[in-house]
Amino acid sequence: MNKIYLVVLMASLMLITACGNGELSDRESMEPVEEASVYDLFMDNLRAECGNAYAGSLTLEPEGDDMLDGDELLIVHFRECDEDGVIKVPFHIETSEGEWDRSRTWIFTRTEDGIDLRHDHREMDGSESDFTMYGGPTHNEPDANMMEFISFERTEETGIYRGWRIIIEPGERYVYGTHRGGEWSWRVDFDLTEAVEAPPAPWGHE
Repeated sequence: MNKIYLVVLMASLMLITACGNGELSDRESMEPVEEASVYDLFMDNLRAECGNAYAGSLTLEPEGDDMLDGDELLIVHFRECDEDGVIKVPFHIETSEGEWDRSRTWIFTRTEDGIDLRHDHREMDGSESDFTMYGGPTHNEPDANMMEFISFERTEETGIYRGWRIIIEPGERYVYGTHRGGEWSWRVDFDLTEAVEAPPAPWGHE
């Protein structure tokens, strides 16, 4: 075997080995991509509106409920979006007299099993209201645009599945409401196609 042939043979073997190792390395480095959870997608849809505020209105109220008259200006503000999994959404109500109720903040928290919804109610001085932080976990088939949250207390009390329903379609609409037996019982709708001026912080928040 002459020297030229030996050199060519060794170079060919080195090239094949290098290519083989490269392919193996590529295969080893390929890890399965974890598919995003529907709960994460729902949180991402809320997060997509972070910093924005929108006007809305009362669209359904059961007979005898006097929380709203129907002529109030309602503002939802996607105010705080913690990357660790907490999103705070204040709900501002302007009465016909021009006064503002800034007592309510909806809090969404990503948990190991889904999402938890809480209602943070404050007094004007920032202190907690007597009835606050009520809510519950997700309870329906997961959907990136709609989640239901069960109230175990109200469900056990009445024997009817009760809780809250949230719809979020970024750039289109946000809907908050309560349900009884799967049907809407109270509801407010917000138009996400046109942002409004962001309101000040809700009571008890900086």
